[in-house]
Amino acid sequence: MAILKLEAGKILTDINQIAQELAPLNIQLNRWSVGENAELHHLLTQDSLNEDQKVQVLQSLDHYFELLQQTAGYQSRDLIVLNPEIPNLDGLLAKFAHIHTHADDEVRYVIDGAAIFGFVRPDDSQVELTVQPEEYINVPAGTEHWFYLTSARRVKAVRYFIDTEGWVPQYTGKEIRTFEGVASPG
Repeated sequence: MAILKLEAGKILTDINQIAQELAPLNIQLNRWSVGENAELHHLLTQDSLNEDQKVQVLQSLDHYFELLQQTAGYQSRDLIVLNPEIPNLDGLLAKFAHIHTHADDEVRYVIDGAAIFGFVRPDDSQVELTVQPEEYINVPAGTEHWFYLTSARRVKAVRYFIDTEGWVPQYTGKEIRTFEGVASPG
């Protein structure tokens, strides 16, 4: 279940309320089931995957890719598998931990673990959205945002691309405000 933290200390977990808060940014957030495939579920429990296993996961979920190809012109996809054992994990994440934009949409389908996207809204307020398993997010090109992992530091996500060159971060120089005092539900 997605969690949206607002600067005022409010936390939203209802996907419809979250969608309403993110509407001015045209961010799409949906739930996509990974299905009942036992082999896929087994692969999702593993910390790391070899290239053949990644291909197997992607092929198990290709019905979503085919839909995005037909409706939005997506050309490729890959599977990113991040966990604390990845060499130079902090270095990999550092380039996305500052407010930036992309020339292309940033599209991810989280299938295991969780990740956090922060956004600068049109009124210059900031929010942070925790995206969890079986959640799809599309961050439109030009949207000011940042990205980092939750404290568990693990995520498996399918990334969809129209053109991978569009994912080069363009830093805006804005500062991320802290969300101190905003507690997670539960």
